[in-house]
Amino acid sequence: MTTDASPVIFADEKEAEVYRHTSSHILAQAVKRLFPGVKLGIGPAIKDGFYYDFSYHDSFVPEDLEKIESEMARIIEEDLPMVRREMEREEALAFFAGLGEVFKVELIRDLPADVAISVYHTGEFADLCAGPHLSSTGKVRAVKLLSLAGAYWRGSEKNPMLQRIYGTSFLHRKQLDEYLHRLEEAKKRDHRKLGRELDLFSLHDEGPGFPLLHPRGMIVRNELESFWREEHRLAGYQEIKTPVILNRALWERSGHWDHYRENMYFTRIDEQDFAVKPMNCPGSMLVYKDKIHSYRDLPIRLAELGLVHRHELSGALHGLMRVRAFTQDDAHIFMLPSQIKEETAKIIDLIDRLYQVFGFDYHVELSTRPEKAMGSPEMWETATRALQEVLLERGMPFAINEGEGAFYGPKIDFHLRDSIGRTWQCGTIQLDFQMPEKFDLFYVGEDGQKHRPAVIHRVIFGSVERFFAVLIEHYAGAFPLWLAPLQAIVLPVAERHHAYAARVLATLLEAGVRAEADLRSEKVGYKIREAELRKVPYMLVVGDKEAETGQVAVRRRRTGDAGAFSLASFIGRVKEEIASRS
Repeated sequence: MTTDASPVIFADEKEAEVYRHTSSHILAQAVKRLFPGVKLGIGPAIKDGFYYDFSYHDSFVPEDLEKIESEMARIIEEDLPMVRREMEREEALAFFAGLGEVFKVELIRDLPADVAISVYHTGEFADLCAGPHLSSTGKVRAVKLLSLAGAYWRGSEKNPMLQRIYGTSFLHRKQLDEYLHRLEEAKKRDHRKLGRELDLFSLHDEGPGFPLLHPRGMIVRNELESFWREEHRLAGYQEIKTPVILNRALWERSGHWDHYRENMYFTRIDEQDFAVKPMNCPGSMLVYKDKIHSYRDLPIRLAELGLVHRHELSGALHGLMRVRAFTQDDAHIFMLPSQIKEETAKIIDLIDRLYQVFGFDYHVELSTRPEKAMGSPEMWETATRALQEVLLERGMPFAINEGEGAFYGPKIDFHLRDSIGRTWQCGTIQLDFQMPEKFDLFYVGEDGQKHRPAVIHRVIFGSVERFFAVLIEHYAGAFPLWLAPLQAIVLPVAERHHAYAARVLATLLEAGVRAEADLRSEKVGYKIREAELRKVPYMLVVGDKEAETGQVAVRRRRTGDAGAFSLASFIGRVKEEIASRS
């Protein structure tokens, strides 16, 4: 089912932007009061907060944030009017040059001649800004500075490194406290931290952006892929596998060479240029093209768990969330133009079914023609309208993302909401009339003539690695039973119970339950605590009574004692729970 992206805090995004942009000016004014030698960069509002960049001969330290925050509180208490003043270009250049604000001077010089130059004054402070802002500093209520970071001026490595201060602000203190609580919860759930603690994957300097999955991580991944294959088989998909490396001519034909080359890796084979695939779609086009298809064959649904490589800047890499090598759960549906709506609706049903298993709500966005795009505006309009009509006919609320489509077609993006309210863009449906043209794809129609098929590109997990990371954080590492790397652990009370524990373990393994036995000479309470930290769903305590009766004393993760069960009864319940994927 679909839901709104997040609870409404501000009336709309514009109100939030004005409020937080004003907060960034208050930050800059506080820093100028405390550190008079500082030079100002820029200070925009961003999602959930704001930042300001500064150039200063000393480095800010975390302890400075508390002092700056206190000064911001004084500026808010002073309730200074925010007064807008327009200046002529030369007047503005002289004004900021006189203040020694070299970055502001650079910005003014780069502004188009027809842009009005405005300056906002709050007391002794002045800043170059187009606005708008709140009427006074006192209108800001709840502010918190969060962190320090480095940032190149205007995002270029050729420019000076500035110091960036991040903060957030809300209309009410309660909203701020709730947001800070979510940040703390997010830190606890960080998939990089849990990945180490639960021994799921690792990251190494020998391969930045190329994660290594450990045995326990592979269990989760294999379960995800098995589930994916099962659902796709039932939905009428056929699985394929395409090469990781294909020649330059293919990527020129597909448009990637012109539109995506900066994100690709290259090699030479037999004195020819080849590229490592950043996307799976050209390979699927070749599979379709390998034989002649009739209109009776369509739709043809080709699915692939395809390994792709994309060049990401080292500073953008982030655990499993942003990597250079990942597996896309791609599918390409080749269809008659008259089948577009029906196939899009079926994909939405499949996405909805899969997301429900993981407990995700989601919202939908429709992304339109980007600046760098293949094909005519008319083709784009036809494709965009087709996707929009499906959403409207299904009664699905959606937002429009202007200019954010893929270079070959518009798309529907699915943004998941996790257990602490964060959203993640995962699933995508992209309608494409370009690649059938590029690859000269056709089917034989009822009239015996060649016709172009339409193509839908779609993913559900998106990147399997990224989806894995989202699940780690969504579940805080406590995977549901069917995904848990270790589903049950046998805990003998004393050494004399080891033989019975071994028989229990053997029976569990034979039944297909992923299990271990903790035979250390530790107290059972300690073993239980350790198992809880490892987030094992079931703990089976065995002592004298259990050995005599052939039972196990069952404890469930988090909820504790679940009672005594015969081993056969416990296994039956576990297998039922695994099968249900509850």
